[in-house]
Amino acid sequence: MASDSSFDVVSKVDRQEVDNALNQASKEIQQRYDFKGVGASIEWSGETIVMKANSEERVLAILDVFQSKVIKRGISLKAIDSGEPQQSGKEFRLGATIKEGIAQDVAKKLTKIVRDEGPKSVKALIQGDELRVSSKSRDDLQTTMALLKNADVDTALQFVNYR
Repeated sequence: MASDSSFDVVSKVDRQEVDNALNQASKEIQQRYDFKGVGASIEWSGETIVMKANSEERVLAILDVFQSKVIKRGISLKAIDSGEPQQSGKEFRLGATIKEGIAQDVAKKLTKIVRDEGPKSVKALIQGDELRVSSKSRDDLQTTMALLKNADVDTALQFVNYR
């Protein structure tokens, strides 16, 4: 009897890569001429990345620099949740957080996609903040992976534990 093959759909971010991207962005901000004298900075504040500058445009430029460094490190921009610039005295601040784990509503949406559009032999099971997809056919699992990669969800998805 053939056993079921499976894989897990997760949303995880390598914190060290985010930290490296943040350090690279910080160095670039310190060296760039257009950031001189505007109080531009980017740093961790607990679990949040805080960007500061004296104008809204400069804060958004810092965010752009950070996002470009994150992309170069192979991290999806869907994993970064940034708000709107807030004025705080004479400076503008922008906070960004790293999203990890698949939210319950997104997991339900993914299982619905697998059930409706995927091969009939594939079953999806929500396990906490990840999704286990199993089937007897490995080809069906490959098809399901392709289907989920193209799914329109606001979460960065990775596929692990393929066996």
